[in-house]
Amino acid sequence: MTQDEILAQYGPREAMEYDVVIVGGGPAGLSTAIRLKQLAAEKGSEVNVCVLEKGSEPGAHILSGAVMDPRALTELLPNWKADGAPLNQPVSDDQLLWLTETGAFDTPKFLIPNNFHNDGNYVISLGNVVRWLGQQAEALGVEIFPGFAAAEVLYNEDGSVKGVATGNLGVGKDGQPNENFQLGMELHAKYTVFAEGARGHLGKQLIAKFHLDEGKDPQAYAIGVKELWEIDPAKHKPGLVVHTAGWPMKNDTYGGGFLYHLEDNKVTLGLVAGLNYSNPWLSPFEEMQRWKTHPRIRQFLEGGKRLSYGARAITTGGLMSLPKAVFPGGALVGCDAGYLNGARIKGSHAAIKSGMLCAEAAFEAVQAGRQHDELAAYPAAFDRSWLREELESSRNFKSWFKYGNLIGGLMVGIEHWLLPRLGFKSPPWSLHREKADHLYLKPAAECEKIAYPKPDGKLTFDRLSSVFVSNTNHEEQQPAHLTLKDAGVPVKINLAKYAGPESRYCPAGVYEYVKTEDGADRLQINAQNCVHCKTCDIKDPTQNIVWVTPEGGGGPNYAGM
Repeated sequence: MTQDEILAQYGPREAMEYDVVIVGGGPAGLSTAIRLKQLAAEKGSEVNVCVLEKGSEPGAHILSGAVMDPRALTELLPNWKADGAPLNQPVSDDQLLWLTETGAFDTPKFLIPNNFHNDGNYVISLGNVVRWLGQQAEALGVEIFPGFAAAEVLYNEDGSVKGVATGNLGVGKDGQPNENFQLGMELHAKYTVFAEGARGHLGKQLIAKFHLDEGKDPQAYAIGVKELWEIDPAKHKPGLVVHTAGWPMKNDTYGGGFLYHLEDNKVTLGLVAGLNYSNPWLSPFEEMQRWKTHPRIRQFLEGGKRLSYGARAITTGGLMSLPKAVFPGGALVGCDAGYLNGARIKGSHAAIKSGMLCAEAAFEAVQAGRQHDELAAYPAAFDRSWLREELESSRNFKSWFKYGNLIGGLMVGIEHWLLPRLGFKSPPWSLHREKADHLYLKPAAECEKIAYPKPDGKLTFDRLSSVFVSNTNHEEQQPAHLTLKDAGVPVKINLAKYAGPESRYCPAGVYEYVKTEDGADRLQINAQNCVHCKTCDIKDPTQNIVWVTPEGGGGPNYAGM
């Protein structure tokens, strides 16, 4: 049954009214909610705020490196340390390595560019920080609904955003309601804030509907593939932050590794690969496994134990790709808009700051009795903020790498080491991106096939055992949330021309080509494996794959990530 048919038979949906509805319980969404409640308390007024979170709890779907700059958190919650925020491990040392296959060049301390300096920052689990932010929000009176996925944007007759509707529950694989069917709910608001993270399902729709990216560079993305390990205490160096460039990525493929030492003998590590790569044989997951075998990385992991695994797309386009953040009735915050600073590999501080700026504009509008208009004060405040200044200084970061990693690395040094020493706050030049990531793939016949070594099960692993330790689970009888516009395209185009790249760019084994009884090829979608990284929605060469929300509560359940 279509959604219209379901509503005709089971509707209307129950509706709840709020001043502000926030879609996404990550750092941006929760910071928006917290700031709204703080402002109401300061003014002695009321503001009704609701946060929808598709994960089983705030933090369940959160994945980040992560080294956190506490600047925005300190602005939002000045007493965060006394109040128990889980920022426990200050950065103690920075290392920047250029890897060859067997060796490495250490960047001298005095030559490490400013964007890789982490004095005053903390090595954290962002998932744990988000869980703590959720507690702070609830203590202020924010209503948080975990396990509810916002599946649809609702509009007023004048075209402004009215709110969102959650997905239906109890729909079978055939699209028919079953005995457990439950109709979704509508949440109406004066303003709806979208904080879904990179490549948000609804944010993507809003950007297209309101032409928010008109005149902007195409957004750039990367995939981060991450693991959490417990290592030999003798090898643990609390607060050490290691970044790598070079091997295993080739000069024409953007990417780099990270290894951060947390507290309690734990390290978080992974590889970030730009999704504008051209070779369809490349697998970011396999590149990450191979990267771990380098002597400078292996030395920390041997004798240790992998605890968890995950993957997530990140926005890397920066200032030149930022869409307009407001539209009638709502706004985009955090990585739904693309505020991450790719040069610093940091987005949580930007997410928190953008949420605060949006909250201040929304509170002012609600207090003035307005609704469903554009929150023009939000982008105006961003333009005056330190976040805008920070993103200005990094605006060319990703674009330099289109000339190769050697030139890209050299220009990062010039823009983030030399120019600041010459008195420049930002580069006196600007670079632009010409096309979206999915347009870069070349035909498989034109590219070198990559042979990846088999995993050993101790240091390197396969996809399925990795998904297992991500605690990923979906109700298997629900319709697949990875949908195809045209079911014939995968075999006719993706397999024939690009050798089936979805079977390699997906880090969770969702996509595989199998033979039918008559020997024909067929794309099989194992949606229950999906870790919600959004890579397929970004990298599919014909944009035929569309990621939609599964039932709320499904997906990964990250611990300590």
